[in-house]
Amino acid sequence: MTKETSIKLFEEKKVRTIWDEEKEEWYFSVVDVVGVLAESANHRRYWSDLKIKLKKEGSQLYENFVQLKMQSEDGKYYSTDVANEEQLFRIIQSIPSPKAEPFKLWMAQVAKERLDQLQDPELSIEQAMLDYKRLGYSDNWINQRLKSIEIRKELTDEWKSKGVQEGLEFAVLTDIITKTWSDKTTKEYKRFKGLKKENLRDNMTNTELVLNMLAELSTKSISETSNPETFDEHTKVAVRGGKIARNARQELELQTGKSAISPLNAKSVKPLTINH
Repeated sequence: MTKETSIKLFEEKKVRTIWDEEKEEWYFSVVDVVGVLAESANHRRYWSDLKIKLKKEGSQLYENFVQLKMQSEDGKYYSTDVANEEQLFRIIQSIPSPKAEPFKLWMAQVAKERLDQLQDPELSIEQAMLDYKRLGYSDNWINQRLKSIEIRKELTDEWKSKGVQEGLEFAVLTDIITKTWSDKTTKEYKRFKGLKKENLRDNMTNTELVLNMLAELSTKSISETSNPETFDEHTKVAVRGGKIARNARQELELQTGKSAISPLNAKSVKPLTINH
């Protein structure tokens, strides 16, 4: 299964999802959905009791549940029960809730938006712009952020084509690039900005985004021409790409007399202009 995880919001409540690219369907965290619909202080216990009830009833639905790893509140990934749209409709029927019908409509909209985006990729960009606008980001910052997403994808595609493994190896190389150009590991950078689980790039200033883009674009270009074959060779390419952005950063700081690395995060200013 080629998976893409994301968090969707229904009436300000988080619902963890995974998109199965091969089957072209969403999987929803059942516990999260129960938390939205059930009037229970302990939605995990509610779901556990409901599963027992379904099993006793001999429901075929119970036999078809699968578990996938999703990120929990503590930042770690745990296996949790998930359901596709059809299964979830049947679960919802077992939960008396005034929110059942609005939630069904919301699910259908989530599915439709994704399929529309597959047909027209520009729609996903437009959706991202709307999401960032709703959070209060400036148009200038949004344009930079969307460009950074494009450049990041080009780099990860290059890594995949060279056999670099998603997950730990991606994280290691990203950390090397970040450390080289900013003199901070990703963890140190997030701590500097007062972040915990938030996305670092969503809390970068325009200047930081541009320097990070330069580092990743340079790494991708060097990889394309040098064709690294081992992971050790990829780490050296990451350092070379990061150094190009570090040199640019140092020259900018020399000319402006101020640091290009800012402690500002998305919550630091209202509205969230994130301009530097």
